[in-house]
Amino acid sequence: MKKIVAAVAILASLNLWAINVGEKPAEVTISGENGGMAKDGSPWNSKSIKDKVYVMFYVDPDEKDLNEAFSDALKAKNYREKGAYGSIAVVNLAATWKPNVIIESLLKSKQEEFPNTIYVKDKNSVLVKEWDLADNNSDIIIFDKDGTVLFYKAGKMEDADMQKAFTIIEEHL
Repeated sequence: MKKIVAAVAILASLNLWAINVGEKPAEVTISGENGGMAKDGSPWNSKSIKDKVYVMFYVDPDEKDLNEAFSDALKAKNYREKGAYGSIAVVNLAATWKPNVIIESLLKSKQEEFPNTIYVKDKNSVLVKEWDLADNNSDIIIFDKDGTVLFYKAGKMEDADMQKAFTIIEEHL
């Protein structure tokens, strides 16, 4: 019995679904009652992370300002003009007390203001469960053109994190 418990503990600690730098995360679809695209509710699939260097923000609405400095610095870099660059904002609606209807309305406005960013509603913390992202936080993930994770940071991006992220983006554009 002790051997079985130990084996289960080891397998659980490996967390085969966690997002890891240097690997492609498991394919995930967010649709239906779990959420979807902010503009029209259609399904979002992680297979769409390809052909560009993508920066994904996975954000608890209560932490939306935590990485505002990084977001502003990204905009100032004008990476879209320099090559194949894209941005994805996935909002973890399950992580907040705020009513979904209000957040969804704000997301539609953001989608209109920033039409080149992909906005996704995650109503049930799908990416927390499937990719083991930090819940109730602000996560930053950078993917290469094949969908491989190049960078992952949960929490506030410090200056050194930002510089590392910019270097990674510029090397892969």
